[in-house]
Amino acid sequence: MNGSLHHGEHGREATAAPAASPTAGHRPATALPRLLAELRGPGAAPRPLDARALAALAANPGCRRRALLDGAGVDKSALARALGSPAGFGRSEFAFVRGNVFEARVRADGGAELIRLLRERFGADGPAPEPGEVNVPDLSAPGPEGRTARTRLALAEAFAGGGWTLLFHPMVRLDVAGSPAALEPDAVAVHPDGSCTVVEVKSFPVVDGSADAAKVGAAARQAAVYVLALRGLAEEIGRQPASGGNATLQAQAQAQAQGQAGAAAAGPHGADRVRSTILLVCPKDFSNLPTAEPVDVRKQLAVTRRQLDRLTRIEDIAAALPEGTTFDLRLADDDRTPTRPAEELAAAVDAVPAAYAPECLAACELAFHCRARSREAGAVEALGRGVRGELGGLTTVESVLEAAFGEHGDPADPAVAALRRAAALRAEALATAGDAAGRGGLPAAGHRRGDPGCR
Repeated sequence: MNGSLHHGEHGREATAAPAASPTAGHRPATALPRLLAELRGPGAAPRPLDARALAALAANPGCRRRALLDGAGVDKSALARALGSPAGFGRSEFAFVRGNVFEARVRADGGAELIRLLRERFGADGPAPEPGEVNVPDLSAPGPEGRTARTRLALAEAFAGGGWTLLFHPMVRLDVAGSPAALEPDAVAVHPDGSCTVVEVKSFPVVDGSADAAKVGAAARQAAVYVLALRGLAEEIGRQPASGGNATLQAQAQAQAQGQAGAAAAGPHGADRVRSTILLVCPKDFSNLPTAEPVDVRKQLAVTRRQLDRLTRIEDIAAALPEGTTFDLRLADDDRTPTRPAEELAAAVDAVPAAYAPECLAACELAFHCRARSREAGAVEALGRGVRGELGGLTTVESVLEAAFGEHGDPADPAVAALRRAAALRAEALATAGDAAGRGGLPAAGHRRGDPGCR
């Protein structure tokens, strides 16, 4: 169901040796694959960077910690558990099974129901295809590289051949801060005119024509990552027509070279083939019957592209780490139990700067660890990005309180002036409330922030 997974659906140095000091020399430059393997630890298989993780990363591009851990393929869930701050979100086994059952229904009969929904929502492209006329190529191949190559070939054939083609769980690649990510949409539909639509299948219901806005927004951000990756692939196919034994592609290349008109030549080309409107397929009401709605992801696409472009390259982040930094859990013989001390892991994680915000709690496995560190430092980011933006140069809760009570800060600073005005209004309100405020445990007017009532 979750199309972003490979199966088919945001300090100090620590090493095995004694920890080096924060002033130790930076990690020497080395080849990226070897560097990422060193960060994961010997024998640790890389975790795939999926579209959901990319959407969360694009929403918080200033977090170097997540960028490095995701780029290196570190298992953040296992890391969070070893740190004593396990993630507070996830997906139940029941929801997982229900999603797979629903997706199987959408794919049944060669995708006949999906074709019907596409024709209904995007307009009919000629007569409805007869049973067996929809091309559903087999995209199975060994490993992500093989599946990516198979997807490229199948998509090129679909662009050239005309008619309807459904690619179920294709695999495409996207470069993220210098590290390649393999992405797997639920489906991609190629229309007879040569354009294609990303199909996102979700198990949350559409009740009386409405769905949970937060879930629809998350699906749109995830689909925007797929659109971005597919546009890169479509552009690559347009620049390099396939050759060899494929007669259809050879004919298309020859027709383009001779300037002949044809079905493929008349349609969109390059990145324009990938539509910016995706099809979101969900269960209707409380049944298992699929319904669908087009979702325009142009805004999410622009934001995702801009945010991903802002990400510092993985090599640059890793180069700033103390030499020997690794996130290896040193698993026991059962391959599940970490044996590395939590203090060493915390030092390694804290060596990478983070950009915590409350939104991370719903998107990142390390959010609870980062929140604890943010609170220990008294950082105002723990109160939210909006609060942080309003406070300007006041970066800690302590400095905010000092400014509010006149102990610190330039009165000409708009943020300081606003805080002092708010403190004066609060004192006035408490004075008016009188004894009622005292019974509620609030400090009376004129009490300082150091008084027990303010704690």
